[in-house]
This record gives sequence, C-alpha cells and structure tokens, in this order.
Amino acid sequence: MKVVSVESIDLCAYIKPGDALLWPQACAEPTVLLKALQQQTQSVAGLSAFVGASFSTTLNPAEIVHIRLSSFGALGTNRRLVKAGLLDIIPCHVGLVGPYIRQNLIGCDVVLVQVSPAGADGRHSFGLTGDYVRAAIDCARVVIAEINPNVPWMFGDAGLHPDDIDVAIEVDLPLVSVPPGRVADTDRAIADHAANFIGDGSVLQAGIGATPDAILQSLNDRRDLGVHSGMVGDGLVDLIERGVVTNARKPIDTGVSVTGALIGSDRLYRFANRNPAIALRSSAYTHDAAVLASLPNLVTINSAVEVDITGQVNAEQIGDDYLGGTGGQVDYVRAGHRSDGGCSIIALPASARGGISRIVASLGGPVTTARSDVDVIITEFGAASLRGQTLAERARRMIAIAAPEAREDLARAAHGMVRRLG
Repeated sequence: MKVVSVESIDLCAYIKPGDALLWPQACAEPTVLLKALQQQTQSVAGLSAFVGASFSTTLNPAEIVHIRLSSFGALGTNRRLVKAGLLDIIPCHVGLVGPYIRQNLIGCDVVLVQVSPAGADGRHSFGLTGDYVRAAIDCARVVIAEINPNVPWMFGDAGLHPDDIDVAIEVDLPLVSVPPGRVADTDRAIADHAANFIGDGSVLQAGIGATPDAILQSLNDRRDLGVHSGMVGDGLVDLIERGVVTNARKPIDTGVSVTGALIGSDRLYRFANRNPAIALRSSAYTHDAAVLASLPNLVTINSAVEVDITGQVNAEQIGDDYLGGTGGQVDYVRAGHRSDGGCSIIALPASARGGISRIVASLGGPVTTARSDVDVIITEFGAASLRGQTLAERARRMIAIAAPEAREDLARAAHGMVRRLG
C-alpha cells in the first residue's frame, strides 16, 4: 500500500479512459476521493460509475456530467441526479449487486473506498457499509482508499487487508450522517398497529426514517429481540442500551446484531466501534435466502410509495418521478412471510402530501413486490393482513385502512374489479 498526501493524490495516474468505477454506498462514501474524482478526471473519456444509495451532496451534477452514472434506485440524494438526467436505473435487488459485479454485468475496474485505520488483526474495516464492497474489491484492477480515524472498526466479514490497497490517503473528517427522522403522530399511529405483530424474541429487519424509528420506539417493553437487517440506524442503540435487543434467541449469530450498513449519526458510529455485539456483513450474508430462512420469528418492516387494493407494492416510481428503488425489499418480504412465527410488514401513511391516497385502485408505477408475496399492509388507520385472502377480501381490507376520504372511490373500483373477475 502506497500512502500519499491528500494534496498530491493524482487519480488520473490510476484511472484509465473507459474505466468503470464503484464506491461504497450510503454513509460510507469516500467524500474526499469523490471530490477529487470530479475535479481531476474531466478529461478522461468514457468513465462510468455505479453509485448505490447516497445521503450526501458530494456528487455535484455540474461536475459529474463526464461520468455515466447508474444505480439500483433514486434513494436519498440520488434523486437530484435523476432529475438532472444523470443517473440510469438498473432494476436490481441489493443482494444481487455483488453477483452482478462478479459476472461483470456491473463493471468495476477501480474502487474508491473509505476505511478505518488498521485494527489489531492488521485489517482495515469498511466500517459503515459491507454490502457488495468486498465483491468489487475482488474484481477491481485498482483499489484507492481513504483512511479515516472516525470510521468505526467493525467485527464481521467486511474488512480489507493493506495488501489489497494500491494507494491511500489519510484524512480526519466527519462521516456522512443521517440523523433520526422527526416522528409525527401518523408515524406513531402506524407504530401502534405494527407493534401488535412483534412479540418477545422476534428478529427484526427495518429500514431508516421516521416510521421505522417510531416502530422501534414502541418496543421498549419487549424482551430478547434480535436484529438481522440490511441497515440499522440510531434506534438500535436505544434498544440495546435498554436491554430490549439481546439477540439471545437467535439460532444463528446468537448475541449479535447483524447488519449490512450503519446509517445514522456519530452516536451510532461510536457505539458500533469495536463492539462485538454488532457485526457488519456483506449482502451475500444479510440478504441470503438460506440465512434468512434459518431465522424463526423474523419480522420484516419495509415501506412503499403506494399499494393497490390487491396488495401490489410500488416502492420505486410515480409517473416520471423515480423516488426509491428495489433495494432489499423483496428478499425480506419473502423471508418474513415464510418465517415460522414471523411476518412481513409494509408500512406507509395512507396519504401523500396534498391528500393524495397512497392506497390506490391501480399502481402509478412498477410492481416492486408482487401481491403473492405481500403479507401485512399497515397505515395509521389499521393493519390489513392479506395472507391467504381472496382478491375481493384483500380489497375490502385495504379499503378499510385507506384514508376515509378515499374509500368511496376505492370501493367503486373494487366493485368493478370483482365483477370483471366474476
């Protein structure tokens, strides 16, 4: 590993015309290297990059125009890039990004990565995101690292030996952070309904945001909860400190919360640093069907842009506006639905801004999760359990949890649907 100063790093010495680039997603973005990438490679032709999700504003639409960008969704600040016409969408489950890299369906010549200083075992930790980074490093020609002492050193399989790094810079800068969402009354109402499906010993998967935060906050009287999730936020710290999450009843990874990413604040990052009770794993493990199938009482909690009255879920797009992505939703919905004693929850407010119903007669975008996989839909007005129900009964239950002002129109649409099917 060659270490150079931030001022002297010359990315054009390592990046060639036509190269495909990749860097960790979410809060693990190597922001110093990304700023240098935009400024130094303007004259390098034919570059492309896979960017995952983003929660920073490091990528400047005015400076990144020379690099063709792709992602599995418009998550976080990637929406700016979509609106600017700079981001192509690859419909893809998060768990398949690693295999796609290994199959060269997602190119990866150069990896830019942010890591912790080396630990006692000599390896650096990816710290904030495991995901598909290891697969990318295994396939890359060049690995360029940003070593930051603020990156937590994590237990798990997400690490990097110095011999795997071609060139590195040392920085000491704050990490990208995502503060907890502001929980509103609607979120609390959804959480009250969701809590009825989460008992002692449940193993949780949840995303980030106000609604998942509200659900976690409603579980303070539970015992021996476990965590196996693609991502965790600051809410995990509260539940571990209060003795709610112990992972004591998990048949695998007993005593350990497993995650593919830390998406939160410095509080979460400090808590996770060298903490054997949290393991950072790659998506090859966090999203693996066989691993998930071994978890009884698995309760998965995901969100949606809209859900139709038969249970089809759109978590991606409305009209021309790409708002989300496939992510790991389908993997976890299926796993929760099939888990012995578990369930799968799709939680969303009944209405969007402007009073537009998010329970709809027909989707305004793609089907992210099929109705045959969907289990429980929850809004602030209640929970609709769709498991094993006919289309007519599904429609009745979905209308009951829609906003009151939308129910009459939905009932008319449902009547027409049932008549056609009959």
